[in-house]
Amino acid sequence: MALFLLYESASGYALFEAHGLDEIGQNTEAVRNSVSDLNRFGKVVKLSSFNPFTSALDALKQCNAVSEGILTDELRTVLETNLPKVKEGKKAKFSLGVSDPKIGSQISEVTKLPCQSNEFVSELLRGVRLHFDTFIGDLKAGDLEKAQLGLGHSYSRAKVKFNVNRVDNMVIQAIFLLDTLDKDINSFSMRVREWYSWHFPELVKIVNDNYLYAKVSKFIEDKAKLTEDKIPHLTEIVGDEDKAKEIVEAAKASMGQDLSPVDLINVQQFAQRVMDLAEYRKNLYDYLVAKMSDIAPNLASLIGEVVGARLISHAGSLTNLAKCPSSTLQILGAEKALFRALKTRGNTPKYGLIFHSSFIGRASAKNKGRMARYLANKCSIASRIDCFSERGTTVFGEKLREQVEERLDFYDKGVAPRKNIDVMQSAIETAENKDTEMETEAPTEVSGKKGKKKKQKAAADEGSDMIVDKPTEVTNGDAVEDHKSEKKKKKKEKRKLEQETARDNEAEDDGANGVVSEQDGTAKKKKNKKVNNVVETGEESKKKKKKSKRKPSEQ
Repeated sequence: MALFLLYESASGYALFEAHGLDEIGQNTEAVRNSVSDLNRFGKVVKLSSFNPFTSALDALKQCNAVSEGILTDELRTVLETNLPKVKEGKKAKFSLGVSDPKIGSQISEVTKLPCQSNEFVSELLRGVRLHFDTFIGDLKAGDLEKAQLGLGHSYSRAKVKFNVNRVDNMVIQAIFLLDTLDKDINSFSMRVREWYSWHFPELVKIVNDNYLYAKVSKFIEDKAKLTEDKIPHLTEIVGDEDKAKEIVEAAKASMGQDLSPVDLINVQQFAQRVMDLAEYRKNLYDYLVAKMSDIAPNLASLIGEVVGARLISHAGSLTNLAKCPSSTLQILGAEKALFRALKTRGNTPKYGLIFHSSFIGRASAKNKGRMARYLANKCSIASRIDCFSERGTTVFGEKLREQVEERLDFYDKGVAPRKNIDVMQSAIETAENKDTEMETEAPTEVSGKKGKKKKQKAAADEGSDMIVDKPTEVTNGDAVEDHKSEKKKKKKEKRKLEQETARDNEAEDDGANGVVSEQDGTAKKKKNKKVNNVVETGEESKKKKKKSKRKPSEQ
């Protein structure tokens, strides 16, 4: 029985025919020994056909299909054209050796070809892989390696699918760097204060902000040269004219020591570094806010960008955070206290990183634990929506935030909150409405004035008094209610107009059937009388005929 070997290379499909298997006796050890020697292996295995792929995209498609055990049309045509044809009702006098039993079962199921995948076939395919470049003479040196490398990269990229804009590693690195910068800026600012206070100690009490202190110290330089002419510039830096005048007065009566020009230059350079770090920290915070709006918009709108980023970084990724139950998310960041409490059999911690949320701070002391549990539940929901939803939206996060606010009111005032089902249902509806608005906004904006004119013409033709108004700006709750009431009134008016037009149409139809308008009322009456008379005479004639038909005895 002949044996054919199917080899899926990075450059195309190849079919090999194995000869002299009876001499080998399908001995795996004999094949393993002959694989390294090309002269011996070339006598056993020979190339039957080679079908190259058309492009790199086609190679990736075929590779994905083979790895999943799917028989493509291209592979089927290769097998049907190059293998011996089998007549109906007869067994094949050959078998096809494949490396993967999945694709082998699929081939035998679709094409009814006998396939085998065992250790003997895998050793033969190993030899084919080793000497493949010698079997295919048209391949240049290095072509096969380039094809394998390119296909390997594209296959791995296709398996690890991710959105570039939703890479949570950027958020993790940004929040780590933000926390480090906060520590460094605080320590450097204290160093600037201590350094410059040797020269101008009174400035510490006047300017409290670290960034402003570094800016003012860089501007003043030597306090002896500070005069009233520099008050406008100081006012621009500090933002208060009285404070600028106070600085000038304090510089005149300062009890600080004089510094050499070299020392002043070093202080100013260090103050400039602190200012640059503070500005970079501000830009990094803006970057973090932008990335969180792309990666986890609902979590950011619920608990804030910084706390949400800390939760993601502590969990390792957004996917890991979404997999965490709410009880685990509640104590993320308090693992030491948890294990210490478990070891000593004490009280377990109530909150971890979510303690930095404003909701926990606003809750009373007795309700902090309950508030932390409720907030962790909502954060778990928000993280799962962000992780597994395709479109990024903040609707669910805003609704969850409203629920947390209602829970706070319930703990403080006893106001009953809404049910979670109702809130989520309204969130789904608003999200769908936003999607439809986004889809319909583009064509309406392009049409502009022409669209409005068409609407007004259509309203005039229908006989309605509907006016196309400009969109009103809604600023508060009362305005929203008024807007809704106006919409309801317009709907009622529209219904009335439709009913009136329907009645008019019915009246016109009746007029066509013999009902006349008010002007021809007299004619209508006369016609009705004639019709009635005709009907009466007809009935009388019928009665007479009936009487004549009766028998004389009955009469």
